[in-house]
Amino acid sequence: MDMIIKNISVYQTFTQQFEIKDVFIKNGRFAQIADSLSVTEETVIDGTGLYMVPGLIDIHMHIESSMTLPSRFSQAVLPHGVTTVVADPHEIANVFGIEGIQSFLSNATALDIFYGIPSSVPSTSPHLETTGGLIGVDEVKELLNHQNILCLGEVMNFQDLCKKESSTIKDIIKLCQEFRPSLPIEGHCPKISGKDLADFIAAGVTADHTQQTPESIIEKIKSGMFLEIQKKSMTKQTIQTLMDYHFYDYFAFVTDDVMADKLPKGHLNEIIKYAVKLGMPVEKAIYCSTYTPARRMHLEDRGMIAPGRLADFILLTDVDNFKIHSVYKGGCCVANDRESHQENHNQIFPDHFYHSIKCKKAEPEDFDIKISGNKVLCNIIQTQPHSTFTKHIQKQVPVKNGILDYESQNLCLLTVYERYGKNGNIAHALLDTPIKKRGAIATSWAHDHHNVMVMGNDKEDMMLAQQMICEMQGGYVVVKEGQVLAKAYLEIGGIVSAQPIEVLAQQLRDVRSAMQELGYVHDNEIMSFSTLSLPVSPQLKVTDMGMINTLTQEIVPLIAEVYHEDVN
Repeated sequence: MDMIIKNISVYQTFTQQFEIKDVFIKNGRFAQIADSLSVTEETVIDGTGLYMVPGLIDIHMHIESSMTLPSRFSQAVLPHGVTTVVADPHEIANVFGIEGIQSFLSNATALDIFYGIPSSVPSTSPHLETTGGLIGVDEVKELLNHQNILCLGEVMNFQDLCKKESSTIKDIIKLCQEFRPSLPIEGHCPKISGKDLADFIAAGVTADHTQQTPESIIEKIKSGMFLEIQKKSMTKQTIQTLMDYHFYDYFAFVTDDVMADKLPKGHLNEIIKYAVKLGMPVEKAIYCSTYTPARRMHLEDRGMIAPGRLADFILLTDVDNFKIHSVYKGGCCVANDRESHQENHNQIFPDHFYHSIKCKKAEPEDFDIKISGNKVLCNIIQTQPHSTFTKHIQKQVPVKNGILDYESQNLCLLTVYERYGKNGNIAHALLDTPIKKRGAIATSWAHDHHNVMVMGNDKEDMMLAQQMICEMQGGYVVVKEGQVLAKAYLEIGGIVSAQPIEVLAQQLRDVRSAMQELGYVHDNEIMSFSTLSLPVSPQLKVTDMGMINTLTQEIVPLIAEVYHEDVN
């Protein structure tokens, strides 16, 4: 639909200011922006009192983090002003390999969804974690031919890239550089600095989205790295650092992970509002949510209001508080305060996507750690209330009747079951008081390998929770004293649900509430629990192979030392 919007306050990207203009839109693109335009036969909208900004562009996120279909994700985020995303589908790739990626690529949506090629599937190596799929050089070569592939997704395995003479990730990056020299190569490099950071960048990785400090922001940007700032990196200090150094051209705001129960409340628009709350001028926050992400991904046809660009834009009633009046995609209104665009949610996945949990059902003896000694020194994971990072500590634990008596020490056992039917691995770890009451939590949404993970302090509760996950073919379950308090269904690959967002959102709210009832403390309970299995996130995590030191990429034994007589 051709139209003219008159007397609208238009965001000017290159001056980062608003000016009153008339805007002519023709064939889904901006045709002219002028002080005054004459009206002929076009539809005319009076923009008096409204602000026009480009559609928001999120270049680092995972649709699977919202646990929903691409079509449902599209319908959920368009009303929040998000018109383009670049998704890294490494979660579905860890479960189904290239078939999983292709299933997402084939799902047409009103939202423009571009993809990165998952570079680290598995996130470490098959020697440290079992996954359902693998992405190697051949798969990358095939995906590079797809027009909707915009980047190489986050490179996680630092050791393979920088500490080995040859590795799959080195071969993948070399292929990308030869086949598509301008392809952005995304990175995942928390707590990497100095020579290690220089080696990482020199190997071809030019962006990072992980948690930042003022010091890491300065070092990484000055080293030539583009930063993707998600909410967990946003503090008054980090925002002030970005402002003080005028780093606006060298970072973009991103979401990374927004779960289904948070999605109805907002997406990238909430990041903008949070940046403003922390002191950044709204014009700068808009710039780093529209233009800089478009430039990073070579999306030259969007990210600004200018002739020839796609007419993806938001109309705001209040720019300082980013209050959305309506959202336009290709010049067509897709959401306003009365209704939003309806998507087709009829995507059918292959039958085996719905039957992917193939691990054994738990038995009570699975949770017995047999020890020949009186007491042992254990390596233990300590969780952090405001971070997905963990600490590696050690504690002495008594042995009772030949079984490790972790319950008496207020410890929880975390057990990972290999779920793909490949080797039947079962691995154990101990956590330092993650819950206060008797119960268990289980999930198949365990980043990134997505094996079945159960944690608790009671064997019967752990068995019930794990068995429920197997019967559901994936999801989240919380059990307290023999009763199932909450469950969320993730029936597609054990990580995605076809349910309406509002149904899944309520299930996840119930899971959060149940975890809190057990005494689990974190500002993002589900993500915190699910990343206990992420072996590239500091410091000690768990796979079906055991506990992993994420820096050295070595397996850490549960038992550090066995004592055969009493130790004071």
